[in-house]
Amino acid sequence: MFPATDQSSAQTQADLSMSPLWVPDSWRNVRVKEDVAEAMLQKLRDRTEFTVLATLKQERLNSGVLLSIHHAEHRYLELESSGQRNEIRLHYRTRDQREHTEVFPYSLADDRWHKLSVAVSVSHVVLHVDCNRIYERVIEPPSMDIPSETTVWLGQRNQAHGYFKGIMQDVQLVVMSQGYISQCPDLNRTCPTCNDFHGLVQKIMELQDVLAKTSSKLSRAEEKMQALDGCYCERTCSMNGVLYREDEGWTDGCRNCSCYNGTVQCETISCPPPQCPPDSAPAYVPGTCCKECQPVCLFRGRVYVEGDLKSVRDSSGNCLLFECQERSMRRVENAPCPELTCPESEHITLTDRCCKVCRGHNFCVEGHSPSCVENSECVNLEAGSCCSCKDGYRALRDDSAYCGDIDECAEGKHYCRENTMCVNTPGSFMCICHTGYIRIDDYSCTEHDECTTGHHSCDENAICFNMVGGHSCSCKPSYVGNGTVCRALCDGLCQNGGSCVNPDTCICQQGFTGKRCETDIDECANGFVECDSRATCVNLPGWYHCECRDGYHDNGMFSANGESCEDIDECATGRHRCANDTVCFNVDGGYDCRCPHGKNCTGDCNHDNKHKHNGQIWVLDNDRCSVCSCQSGLVMCRRMVCDCETTTADLFCCPECDPGLSSQCLHQNRLITYSNGDTWVENCQQCQCMSGEVDCWPVSCPPVVDCEFSQVPEGQCCPRCVTDPCQADTVRNDITKTCVDENGLTRFSGAAWTKHRTECTLCQCKNGHVCCSVDPLCL
Repeated sequence: MFPATDQSSAQTQADLSMSPLWVPDSWRNVRVKEDVAEAMLQKLRDRTEFTVLATLKQERLNSGVLLSIHHAEHRYLELESSGQRNEIRLHYRTRDQREHTEVFPYSLADDRWHKLSVAVSVSHVVLHVDCNRIYERVIEPPSMDIPSETTVWLGQRNQAHGYFKGIMQDVQLVVMSQGYISQCPDLNRTCPTCNDFHGLVQKIMELQDVLAKTSSKLSRAEEKMQALDGCYCERTCSMNGVLYREDEGWTDGCRNCSCYNGTVQCETISCPPPQCPPDSAPAYVPGTCCKECQPVCLFRGRVYVEGDLKSVRDSSGNCLLFECQERSMRRVENAPCPELTCPESEHITLTDRCCKVCRGHNFCVEGHSPSCVENSECVNLEAGSCCSCKDGYRALRDDSAYCGDIDECAEGKHYCRENTMCVNTPGSFMCICHTGYIRIDDYSCTEHDECTTGHHSCDENAICFNMVGGHSCSCKPSYVGNGTVCRALCDGLCQNGGSCVNPDTCICQQGFTGKRCETDIDECANGFVECDSRATCVNLPGWYHCECRDGYHDNGMFSANGESCEDIDECATGRHRCANDTVCFNVDGGYDCRCPHGKNCTGDCNHDNKHKHNGQIWVLDNDRCSVCSCQSGLVMCRRMVCDCETTTADLFCCPECDPGLSSQCLHQNRLITYSNGDTWVENCQQCQCMSGEVDCWPVSCPPVVDCEFSQVPEGQCCPRCVTDPCQADTVRNDITKTCVDENGLTRFSGAAWTKHRTECTLCQCKNGHVCCSVDPLCL
């Protein structure tokens, strides 16, 4: 029923189509057989590129799941369309095994046929609807480490929740690069995916190796030519504004440099561990690169280096400040403490001073900044400061006071692509075009520029991007389309039949106004219409109507202003409600019931050829939800009033009083029921009961800006900034900030490894910080 087939070695497709599939409202169990699901998931496991395709028509306001791959409560891949909130949601688990939901605002539940495509390539996702690219984002890479016994559902999350209402056909899970091409073959596929890009980077690194070998041969050839050169010209080198002669050497921070053949060559100074006597310890001294033996002080069981400060409190609670001087801790005078302007809850006590400071205090301005010497900058911490290398540099010693340039070209940490050569620069790199090539962007070059010459197929409202071997088109902001054809996009779309002629410019049909044609013109209220006295003006969407008043009807001429309205003779036509013992008299626009002279009228009524006494109440035979009464010869009918507090409420007429499950929703734990319209929060999802269906969406969180490390506290749903990288759940990875593991290997930010000679200690590089933790389940 759900065959999974291999299309080629580079393309795998799991076809889930049922052509067509009608999904009813009643209970159902559309679940892939275990053996077929396992065969399909085997092709999906550990893949970084896949696409979900579907052709569907979803009922309005329905919130349902298209495809769900989950194990227990963990959703590894789930595609959901919410008609309640007009959203398409992609649920998955990240590589660090966290639940994640990517939300795309789009109304798919409009009772129309649509082609839907969601393509994922590593950390890149593209959403197409009807072969139009709607969204393109960078996301956290999904984890396809899917365990065994995982279930696959179509049109529902499980037996109780997420029912899709409508029609689905041609549902496919395609494991290939740019899988949306199989649904829309005319789409542009010249742009490489993230997976393709990783392959290109590997090729570039191989070319760099060839370039390095070629450069080495060229260097040896230059040496031989120099030996043959009879005229001696001494070459010089310049560094930091100082001129050096050939073969001259000097020390620059933590590097030994020399001038060779007019080029400055520097090597990092290797610092052997100093052999210090018992009364001293190695420490950094300003102006030196390596640690030197410094006198130490022993104070209260701890060792302090020359110049270290320590604050203690005496028996009376007074703060005393000591400084390590000439191998003994000597008391120094306390300076008066400045008055703090922050609340007491924000006060921080420090160990090297008696005065408290406010949280967020700028320690760098107090004198630590000058110790951050070469390509290093001072960074404030919670209770002090430290040095941190600038972007594009790495630490030359463990306190990051001296930093050396990273050669991105030699180490393969650059993004130079076709027809370019990487050139290292201080703190960065440049991609130089080969001779005869034209630059496309900062990282690639091409031989011809079809965009400049006009030999392209882009729409006039599109942007042309020159590429190697061709070009691509992308619609300008506020326009949508495939690039070759672009149409204006109005935010919120033009309503009530309006046409979008320019970005955010709608031309409204007659009878509507507003920026989006969202407002109906009330011709009656604005005085545009004057109806006849026998008619009243009724506003309609986009128009109006002069409707005959009660007691009048149209004579068949249907004049626009109501002049064709004429009086109804209720007495002659029998459309009156006079009691049997009264006489009907027609009047203009109505009738009058009069009691004949000399009679005593009872006020009884005649209804459906049945005699009803004055004051009698009864329920209509053909409408059990309407109640009528006889009042002085007139029959008055109205809808039944629902009182859910009573036990006699008619559930047919008052469905809101129904205590049964037909109008209620079952909580995810199957222990709690909710009434229609009730809302609740479950696992950081905002849920709502709508006509017996549960719709859930991620809790809205404020954006975390300018934050390198963030953490979701236990018991909460939204992240907050933290200064300790080892406490962070999410890291804004910077590939230039690397770590060195216990074996001396360089690790990129985001890399994880098991610590050497341990089995239960997992380490991770977080922007230059190594964070290790022990797995208690491993012990």
